[in-house]
Amino acid sequence: MSLAISPAARDALTEWLAHLRALDGAAENTLKAYSTDISGYLGFLALHRGGTEGLHSLAALPQTDIRAWMAHERGRGVGARSMARALSAVKGFTAWLADREGVDATATLSTRAPKFRRKLPRPLAADAAMQVLDVIGDDAREDWVAARDTAVVTLLYGCGLRISEALGLTGAAYPLRDVLRITGKGGKERLVPVLPAAGQAVARYISLCPYQVSATGPLFLGMRGGALNPRLISAAMERVRARLGLPATATPHALRHSFATHLLTAGGDLRAIQELLGHASLSTTQAYTAVDTARLMDVYAKAHPRA
Repeated sequence: MSLAISPAARDALTEWLAHLRALDGAAENTLKAYSTDISGYLGFLALHRGGTEGLHSLAALPQTDIRAWMAHERGRGVGARSMARALSAVKGFTAWLADREGVDATATLSTRAPKFRRKLPRPLAADAAMQVLDVIGDDAREDWVAARDTAVVTLLYGCGLRISEALGLTGAAYPLRDVLRITGKGGKERLVPVLPAAGQAVARYISLCPYQVSATGPLFLGMRGGALNPRLISAAMERVRARLGLPATATPHALRHSFATHLLTAGGDLRAIQELLGHASLSTTQAYTAVDTARLMDVYAKAHPRA
């Protein structure tokens, strides 16, 4: 289908992605997803309208064409969540194109996305999270690997880092100070307080690691001295799930969810938690309030005599 896209439209897509990369700091995975979504959209329009479209026409499409594309996508099995993401990409591209071409893009920009229920984060209970930290290294073949895995999951739960952020740390971060400067999604930086337990866990790993950790190289190393593969931490979590009888949702990312949920339960400010997690939008962080409310209602249903 993409073969039908006009050179002008393909060039416009390339320019838009470059704009997002340079000015908005969009992550490469985001840009790849947008490229796929817009390429599919442009390819559909070229066939649906019987030929390649000029840029002026692309920016001023009637809503019937947008809905035809959405119906086509849903017909081939695209879910509501993915459809909403693709429509968001189309709106972003169209708004940029309309501004460049001096066209009214109201029809496209006012198209409503399909409704879907957002998945709530799946945190661990506080005692389960602590158990994970206690036993994550039990099955490791060497003491330094056990210390390494413990240090990584302590950063995930103790600092709310994404696995990519923890494994993206360089040796320059050691010894861990009171605050870590983390580069998150889209190249956005944030400051994260470091618990003494996290600093101690990393220090123990460094003291046992058989390889030299350089200031410019990765902080966490694999068995052969290269950068640690995140799949190894996922595999360690799988073994922990089996050992502790935890659900399949107990992944490395669930420790980040647990960090946020337990802070909120303890009375943490939602805006402060947003900053700690590096969420661009407060609405993303607000999902944790739903988790906390659901847990509260569960306790209420089990404990209240009138429930």
